[in-house]
Amino acid sequence: MDREKPLREPVTQEGSSLADSLENATSKEEQLKAVDEHINNAELQDGELDESMTPEHYDASDLKVLEGLEAVRIRPGMYIGSTGPRGLHHLVYEIVDNSVDEALAGYASHIEVTILPDNGIRVVDDGRGIPVDIVPGEGVSGVETVMTKLHAGGKFGGGGYAVSGGLHGVGISVVNALSTRVDIEVRRQGFHWTQTYIDQKPTARLLKGKPMEEGESTGTSVTFWADGKIFETTTYDFEILRNRFQQMAFLNKGLKISLTDLREPDQAGDEVSGEESETEDKFQTVTYQYNDGIKDYVDYLVKSRKATPVEPDVIDFEAEDLKIGISAEIAMQWTTAYSEAVHTFANTISTTEGGTHEEGFRAALTSLVNRYAREKNILKDKDENLSGDDVREGLTAVVSVKLTNPQFEGQTKTKLGNSEAKTFVQRVMTDKLGDWFDAHPNEAKNIIQKAIEASRARLAAKKARENTRRKSIFESAGMPDKLKDCQSNNPEECELFIVEGDSAGGSAIQGRNPITQAILPLRGKILNTERASLDRMMKSDTIESLITAVGGGYGEDFDLNKVRYHKVIIMADADVDGAHIATLNLTLFFRYMRPMITAGYVYVAMPPLYRLKWTKGPHDFVYTDAERDRVLAEGKAAGRQLPKGEGIQRYKGLGEMSYQELWETTMDPEHRILKQVQIEDAEAADETFSMLMGDEVEPRRLFIQRNARNVSWIDA
Repeated sequence: MDREKPLREPVTQEGSSLADSLENATSKEEQLKAVDEHINNAELQDGELDESMTPEHYDASDLKVLEGLEAVRIRPGMYIGSTGPRGLHHLVYEIVDNSVDEALAGYASHIEVTILPDNGIRVVDDGRGIPVDIVPGEGVSGVETVMTKLHAGGKFGGGGYAVSGGLHGVGISVVNALSTRVDIEVRRQGFHWTQTYIDQKPTARLLKGKPMEEGESTGTSVTFWADGKIFETTTYDFEILRNRFQQMAFLNKGLKISLTDLREPDQAGDEVSGEESETEDKFQTVTYQYNDGIKDYVDYLVKSRKATPVEPDVIDFEAEDLKIGISAEIAMQWTTAYSEAVHTFANTISTTEGGTHEEGFRAALTSLVNRYAREKNILKDKDENLSGDDVREGLTAVVSVKLTNPQFEGQTKTKLGNSEAKTFVQRVMTDKLGDWFDAHPNEAKNIIQKAIEASRARLAAKKARENTRRKSIFESAGMPDKLKDCQSNNPEECELFIVEGDSAGGSAIQGRNPITQAILPLRGKILNTERASLDRMMKSDTIESLITAVGGGYGEDFDLNKVRYHKVIIMADADVDGAHIATLNLTLFFRYMRPMITAGYVYVAMPPLYRLKWTKGPHDFVYTDAERDRVLAEGKAAGRQLPKGEGIQRYKGLGEMSYQELWETTMDPEHRILKQVQIEDAEAADETFSMLMGDEVEPRRLFIQRNARNVSWIDA
């Protein structure tokens, strides 16, 4: 690899430097090392790109080239997170993010996404269109450059976009790298321009087609088919895409986003208009547009939680500083709920792990409320300060910042690192919310009164909190009586099974590996933490046992380093009741031990639904009705037979299994199926938890029945 060659010098042969390294490698390990060095080198030199162009300028000279696509197919997870359903949907986000960038720059107003009958995806926008002229030094069009070169795009030159999202700007080239076919149509410079890519290669040069009609908007249409050899599945989930695009519409005031599923007819009407489509075939379709942006977002979140607002109107304000290239929009409303829901975004990317903008928001909010409460004598001299948890109890808020040069920690952009974001958000919050408090003294007093009540509940729970501190090995007597702990003291190899019921707990204790597997049987359903105050929650023996066993505490004082098990596995029956119990447990982790989820420590066990007792050969355990039918058909095709009458055993509960069966199907690391709980989308998870744990029975019943075996917020 020639590291001395300046990065600005064009790569005249696609991926030549990496290709040479791969050709010289003598083993798979050397190939992977070459790819890693190549990627790291490219990332280190991002900052060397020419930043002399003006944001108004956007043509092929704005498209700066870093690398080719070889690395993407070798290590797709480095670019899209995974090759499971999460990574598949990320391809769609990459294309839509490009269209959103056009909207942020003020050039696009409508994005249309369509799932085609064969699971292709089409994204159409009315932006400026990808540049079609020849890129200096490349000898090919702007379209071909962004399609075939990694890190080529208007995000990398200082021109083209002042603000952009997207996964480190790799965007459309990564989609091409991981697709079998991509069709591009650009409406620009008075003509339709088209090009098709098969297995990453263009079938011909960019074709100049028919002239644009009078009044026809410029824009880009991208249609792609994900590569089934790369991805575990190429079937898209309408609900995952719908939720993401609704969020994008909230975050981009006035932007219209439509999603249509052409795969199978559905009776769903248009979500904005509430009217059914007039076409003969009725397909599932939604359209989102919010003229008040994140103010509408907070209003939607509060209503979806069925919470009662403390103040009647959503508090919202925005500010920008052009000198440092940052703007912030903040909307918030306190409710009578006990849990907080603070959602943060940077350049419309959901920062589920927070970052500097969230730190600034939290610090300013806590400081301002305490200062105002003392100035107005609501808090007395003898009273201790309100904590951040007290102040945020019942708060629903959205913090959205946009930066010219965002710094994200991690490849998938879940934590913002810009130090100026903390200072800026802190200043905006102090000024704007302070003004709002001064203008609305009665509402401010109600908000502070609620925080004081939360503080009292916290102090009432203080004794219980001290009891939940992590016990050392010499203090194991402090562990719950029902906990059958493991022998190992190494959290990295220790597993805690939370088991529903004493009978299943007994089987689990008998069947476990006592060296690394601990069992905590819980009797019945735990307290609904969504609707319980902190002091009431900590009076629950079941919840106290669980928090004590895990060892990290809870709430603002939770310490991930003190957690005693790096796998906490919720094990419940494979039915509606079991799903409800699992959800109650997940709610506890989501509300009070969320770092456990973000660290990937929480899992749901997947016990089998059926046992197929073949007359010859080993029995099969299957986990869904569809899998049962498939395995039966395959078995019969192979000449296998089931005994009459008792060939198919359906498990009604974990307690029905012998300890050998429970070990073999649900606990043995060699054979079990665990699903790791991931907060792919904090807003969607929060909304779902609120719906499941709220007062509305019917939506909860329907959701549990529909998703009892396919929970949407967990990913294998």
